[in-house]
Amino acid sequence: MSEKTATFSLSADELAQFHRDGYIGPFDLYEPDEMEANLRALRPKLINSKTSIYSQDKAISGNTNLSSYDRHLDIDFLAEHITRPEIADRVSSILGPDVLCWRSEFFPKYPGDEGTDWHQADNFSNVAGSKHPQIVWPEDAEFGGTITVWAAFTEANVDNGCLQFIPGSHRTMNYDESKSMDYDADSINQVEKNGVRRGFFGYDYRQLQKDPDWSPDESKAVSQVMRQGQFVIFWSTLMHASHPHSGRTDKMRLGFAGRYLPTSVRVYPHSTELEEFGGSASLDRFGNVLVSGRDEFGHNRFVDATVNGFRFEAR
Repeated sequence: MSEKTATFSLSADELAQFHRDGYIGPFDLYEPDEMEANLRALRPKLINSKTSIYSQDKAISGNTNLSSYDRHLDIDFLAEHITRPEIADRVSSILGPDVLCWRSEFFPKYPGDEGTDWHQADNFSNVAGSKHPQIVWPEDAEFGGTITVWAAFTEANVDNGCLQFIPGSHRTMNYDESKSMDYDADSINQVEKNGVRRGFFGYDYRQLQKDPDWSPDESKAVSQVMRQGQFVIFWSTLMHASHPHSGRTDKMRLGFAGRYLPTSVRVYPHSTELEEFGGSASLDRFGNVLVSGRDEFGHNRFVDATVNGFRFEAR
């Protein structure tokens, strides 16, 4: 990737706020009518999951939701989205000049859906069937986890299930990702915690708690309301959740999350398959996308943009 001037970098005050709170935003990316038009064009491509890198040759077993992962590798609009300077410049001002995107995910919430439970993620081994860390930072690294850029492809409000954060909670991990969680598809939309319907896609995050008697201080929680076309940036180690979808509207809430790391971090270093949420898929066609700077380490596989999608780089 060629050198460019970073025009959307976070200011010194914004960086201080981010490091204090663990998140910052929302920022404008698309106008609502522009995002709505993009979404209308996007929907048929999302339905055709056969083009997903995890759908080839019946690669997916179990939970087919894995086909919604990493669609930036086969859909041009999403490929452009994760590299937009409005995103890349801000992320680079946090992580440094050399940044990759290693994952993207869709987060739909339909009318009546439960809220997502409070959770943190550091190395992302907690839902991996192999229990291997999915990302490994250098031993002398100051940080852990990943930067998540969550974009509101539809409006996100309290009524339809917007994100929630507990500011400043990214400094302490309350969960032990070396522990195991039991996947139970029957528990989806069936779990209530402290009077709120909250689950984690078939898992119970309480199984990972370091202290079984601990619970998040929800009195400090803030609701991240966003208009359609905005995005927010946060550490995956920040305590975050989402409200339930009340069902008072028949419209779904749709978020799209890109996850970013400096190129020094190893991605899937011990894995040949992606194993999550009761499903598995081969990583043979997976590759990271360099969104800023250069890769000087050579320990990750990359893909490079072409007119018709992505191809693997010769590295």
